[in-house]
Amino acid sequence: MSASRRSYGSGARVLSVGIAATGLLTFAFFSIASHVLSADAAERVDVLWSVMFVVISVIYRPVEQLLSRTIAERRALGHTEHPLRVPIAIQASFALIFLILALVFREELLSEVFDHYSALYDVLVVGTLAYAGSYFARGWLAGNEYFALYGALVLMEATSRICFALAVALGIASGQTAIALGIAAAPLLSLVVVPAAFARRGHERQMSGPFTVDEADAALAGPGTEGVQETAAHGELSLRRGGRFALWVSGIMLSEQTLLNAAVLTVYATSDQALAGIVFNVMLIARAPLQLFQAIQTSLLPHLTGLEAKEGHAAFARAIRLTVLAIAAFAATVALGLLLIGPFVMGHVLFGQHYSYGRFGLALIGLGMGMHLASGALNQAALARNRARAAATCWMIAALAFLAWMLTPLVGEQVLRAELGYFGATSLLALLLALLYRRGAGARDTPPRTGR
Repeated sequence: MSASRRSYGSGARVLSVGIAATGLLTFAFFSIASHVLSADAAERVDVLWSVMFVVISVIYRPVEQLLSRTIAERRALGHTEHPLRVPIAIQASFALIFLILALVFREELLSEVFDHYSALYDVLVVGTLAYAGSYFARGWLAGNEYFALYGALVLMEATSRICFALAVALGIASGQTAIALGIAAAPLLSLVVVPAAFARRGHERQMSGPFTVDEADAALAGPGTEGVQETAAHGELSLRRGGRFALWVSGIMLSEQTLLNAAVLTVYATSDQALAGIVFNVMLIARAPLQLFQAIQTSLLPHLTGLEAKEGHAAFARAIRLTVLAIAAFAATVALGLLLIGPFVMGHVLFGQHYSYGRFGLALIGLGMGMHLASGALNQAALARNRARAAATCWMIAALAFLAWMLTPLVGEQVLRAELGYFGATSLLALLLALLYRRGAGARDTPPRTGR
């Protein structure tokens, strides 16, 4: 077994432990909230979470992916210093755009989304801005393969968040605002692991010796500066390439959040809050494993990028094949469990609402979750091969199909409509990305160039 495979396997395992615990804690956070708050208050917290994570996934995860891919490719090519200026500029721009829009549409958000609870609006703004630093740190940690520290960061985030829900459950605090504050505080508290990452980086520099002036200049200039010397304006070209990559990944993230949240938001807009809460609970079946799979995705992108740069198609294909097979086994197990005991667990153990969950609909969510996970693996393969534009097209088609389905009352029962729609949309997505993957490494989008 090659050193890169050992590193990937051990890194994915370490990261999986942290994010597995994170997924369980996130699930527990909403379970506690549903028990200690009224149905309407719990639903407002659900909507706050949904809106915030649509935003942060769309505007921040692209920079995480850009950093991870850029650093991994440069490391595979032997570089020790990595560009930060362009990712910082993109991240800061996205955060500023969000802040401006949030201020402009403050009244609309207060009245239409948060039922005039200004504290929830404040949590949205503060929490979203705080996640800019968290996701930047994640991309840097992933690209450098500091997977244990990445796992510690997300675990600290989830632990911090659930402490606020526990405080309400224990009577130390009360109300939806106290629970919602955990959503804003969590990304800030998670950054306590960053000094440890800098300390490790400093130790590695001491072990490897000082880098050259050329390397230092390259680190400041941006992706690809030392590799392309056509003109003095290359920094601007690098920003364009990096920005283009980030924008296509933003399209992917927006589409993914549509798959996860469109059902909740459309039911919230067309029906009562309690039913939207039921749909949110159902979609947590998909959301919690997807959060766990972020461990695999996080380690998979730099791993595949390194394989593409050094080892070729066979090793690349093997990594994808093993990942998809593991996902298929996991999804089949989850779907079978939901078919057997899903309604009892959802209705009596986790959430406690008086609603009869359908076992076949829950099983469809489990199968759809498997399709979603497989799509995530195939998506990382596309990004590693610089096919962000083509991958984004696949995601947008699936997301639009799901949104159209949710707005078309062909199935009157809205929870069942969401379950059928999610399974159908994720199956379509997996098919489209599989066809893209089979086309191999042929025509590629222009990459954010990172090395010689």
